[in-house]
Formats: sequence, structure tokens, C-alpha cells
Amino acid sequence: MSTIDLKTLSRRSFLALSGAGLAAASFPQQIFAQSGRNILIIASTQDIPNYDPHTATGYSASFFLRNTYEPLVRVAGNPPEPVPALADSWEVSADGKTYTFMLNPAAVFHDGSPVTAEDVVFSYQRALRLARGNSWMIRGIVEPEGVTAVDAHTVRFDLATPFAAFLQVIPWIFIASKAIAEANEGGDDSTTYLQANVAGSGPFKLRRAEAGALYQLQRADTAWQTGGGNLDGVIWQIVRESSTQRLMLQRGEVHISVDLTSEDMDALDGAPGVVRVIEPEYRTFSIKMNTEQGPMADINMRKAVAYAMNYQAMLDASGYAELMTGPLPNGILGHNPELEVYRTNLDLAREHLAMTDTPEGGITLRMVHVNGLEQQRRWALIMLDSLQALNIQLDITPMNWPDMVAACQSPETFPDLFPVYQTANYGDPDNIAYAAYHSSRNGGWQNAVYHNPEADALIEAGRTEIDPARRVEIYGQLQELLVADCPDIFGVLEKRRLGMRDAVQGFAFTPVASNAIEAWPLSL
Repeated sequence: MSTIDLKTLSRRSFLALSGAGLAAASFPQQIFAQSGRNILIIASTQDIPNYDPHTATGYSASFFLRNTYEPLVRVAGNPPEPVPALADSWEVSADGKTYTFMLNPAAVFHDGSPVTAEDVVFSYQRALRLARGNSWMIRGIVEPEGVTAVDAHTVRFDLATPFAAFLQVIPWIFIASKAIAEANEGGDDSTTYLQANVAGSGPFKLRRAEAGALYQLQRADTAWQTGGGNLDGVIWQIVRESSTQRLMLQRGEVHISVDLTSEDMDALDGAPGVVRVIEPEYRTFSIKMNTEQGPMADINMRKAVAYAMNYQAMLDASGYAELMTGPLPNGILGHNPELEVYRTNLDLAREHLAMTDTPEGGITLRMVHVNGLEQQRRWALIMLDSLQALNIQLDITPMNWPDMVAACQSPETFPDLFPVYQTANYGDPDNIAYAAYHSSRNGGWQNAVYHNPEADALIEAGRTEIDPARRVEIYGQLQELLVADCPDIFGVLEKRRLGMRDAVQGFAFTPVASNAIEAWPLSL
């Protein structure tokens, strides 16, 4: 069995990382004392915004929640299929509207109390009340009164309408302890408490957190899950530069890196002790525009920018990728590969600019990107160069992810241009369509400001329709509408790129949220 010397790691990796912006005193050797030897270390550019299972989003939050909480079912395999989690079995009615889940009687929370149907009811109702986080996946499908506890270990869902992807979405609704949450209700539906504390039944519990530096999970004493590996704990280490992640991976200072560029992957080809994972998944990259405030609220300005973008340069900088053809990922149900989309055309860009309040340009737009995420920085530079043809300047601001999320709360704080990756949590067009374009998502990073009642109606029709042919028609109309409205620069579809040490055993790629590593099956 191969493990990393944690004493060496605490000096070589943590103390040397200027990218983390940390003083040496932040990482005493005691951080590892009595935590076991099999500690999986994952390098990521993205901090964890908070711990609330019903409000936190982003891949770093998904990593945290997948390992400290449990949903009713999980997904595994390629293509992904639902597998037992808190529920060890379930039944579905012939009309697709009633789902009954039988809970595993061995399931317990970290405090040792059993997970019951009441905890499930509480968690779904709380998620719907807060209307944040992943609740969009079940909004309009699950109503609060439609979730009932049949007995202590049986819960029934009477859906408001059939939803073909129901078993694919519920892995993202995590179950919290009703007793712990209600004991810390605090007048805000336990939000303050759960943003900083864990009330879950996952295989790991939180041991230590240093925002901007690392999050250390420890194998829970109460872990009841079967099929686990030998890990005693997991560290999510913030490493802002992808090149630094690559060097740490090569030196054996981290086990997995989740933010490598194509150049990093090329450099790792043949590196001793390193395994490269390069796999297709439904992962879009787009640049969202502020359709409600500032210059981008003018559709002609949006189209001018869309036509000015150098798409070939964007693709060349992307490595393992292809250009998007509209808002949906290529190959997903309903995607139209013949859709007419924006490509570089400076004549059309200038025509649309001429119809704005600033026909000669002379303005400065603001674009942000994730601090340390080299690929986004490159695309921002390509945007800067592209806009010069329109006499438009670009102010590029790197930001930490929690600050970017906070900027999405209103049109006034949302920048003109906002790049986002969106990795499908389930292989259905509803995932991208609802999260990225439905107005109920306004205020969140997936769709901060865009709202169009016609788009909303099509998205709602598509998610509740169970006839595949009719769904294809609906999503065809939606794609044409969104291209016409131009809320985004439709960018590239990248393959997932992960680097890991060959000491990591038990990893199986699943093409949904694959950078939010599930650690329980892994061994060192």
C-alpha cells in the first residue's frame, strides 16, 4: 500500500504554497495528529462557500456534501444509474407519480441517532422553503405536502406531475437531521447553524476548516455505509494555480488534482506514478452577460459581443474540447446540431453595435473569473482582444469563488461578463436548461439575472413532459429562443480532466459532477 509521508507533506506542500497565500504558522504538524495515515489529498482552486445541504452550490460544495451527507439514492456508473444510499430499495407507481422509498435501518447521523422518514420529510420541505441550492431540481415536481412519512423507515412522494429524471435528481437533495436543525433553528430556518455545522449521516465528518486554505474530513465513527475503502480522512486543499497543482501531483504531494488545464494534462503524459483521466461529460462553458443592468441589457450590445468573440482562439486555448452549438451540450436529448449560432463576424458585430447607445464603442466592460483558474483567465484575455475590434475595453478581475457567488445576488452587483462551467448533475436537458435559464434561478451563479417568461414556459413544459419526441420539440424551440435572446456567449464543451496518483485505488469515472470526488469507495 502506498501512502504519502504527512510529515514531509506538511513542510513541502503546505508551507511552500504561496498560491494559497498562507503563513507557515497556519499548518502545524498537529493538524495530522491522530488522524490516521490514509489521508486522501485533493487539490482544487475553489473554496467551499458554506456547508448548508440545501443552499450551498458549486463543485466544491458538492464535494463536501457528497462526503458528509447522504441523499436517498446516489448515482454510479457510466452512463449513471441510481444506486441505494439512505434508501436501500424503492417502488414507482405505473403512472410515474408516486415513489416510495424504504430506508436502510442501519443509517445513522454523526451523533448516532437513526435516520428516519421524518428527517427526509423535513429536509425536502426545508429545501423547498428556502428555494435555494439544488431545490430547483424538484421545484414544481415535489410539493411540501406531497412528501409523507408512512412509518419510521418509509417515505412516500406524491409528485405534482410526472418527471422522468426524478431518480437522477434526488441524489442532490441531501438529508439533514431534523432534531439537530430544529434545536438550532435560530429564527432563520437553521441557516446560520447549518452554514457552519454539519448535521449529516455521510461517511465523513468535518474535522478542520481554514477558509482559503484547506478543509479536512475525518472518517466518521458512526459510518454505516458498506463497500468503503481504507481512507481515514480527506483533505480538500485550496491551490490557486493549476500549474502548482500539477507539480504537487508529480511530486506526490497531493493524490488528485481537479483543475488541470489541457497543457497540464499533456505535461503529465508518461509522468511516473500519475494517472490521467480524460473523459467526455455534459460540461458546458459559457460566458453569461448581465441582461438586466448596464450595457449588456441591450440585446444589440449582447449580439455585438457575441459576433466579435474569437471562437477559434477560444477553442485553440481549450485543448480537449469542441465548440458549443447553442445552450445545450452536444449529444444530449433534444440538442439541435444544426442550430444557427454566433460565430466570429465583425461586420455583423459592428452592425449591432451601431444600434446601441454607444455606436462607436468607447466603453469599458467588466469581466470576472475564478482566481487561479488559468483556463478562464485565458478566455478573458481572448475576450479582451476580441472586443478591441469594437473599440470596447475590458476590465478583467480575478475573484475567489465565494465572492463571485455573492456578486450574483442582484443585477447591480453582477458584472457585465461572468464565465461559468456547468457540469450536468444528471444526463437530461432539464439539468442545463432549468439551472442556466429559468428565472427562478435568479440570484444564483448558474443564472444570476436572465429571465424570459417564454423561456420559463418551455423549460417547465420540457421537464414535466415524459414523451421523448415531444420533449425534443420543446427543447428545439427553447434553443432557438435562447440563441435569439443571446443571454450568453455559448463557448466550449470540455472533456473532464483529472490527474491522480496511481496509489489511488477504487476510482470509477461517472460523467456527472466528476470533480466533486466521492471519497468513500477509495483506498490508498
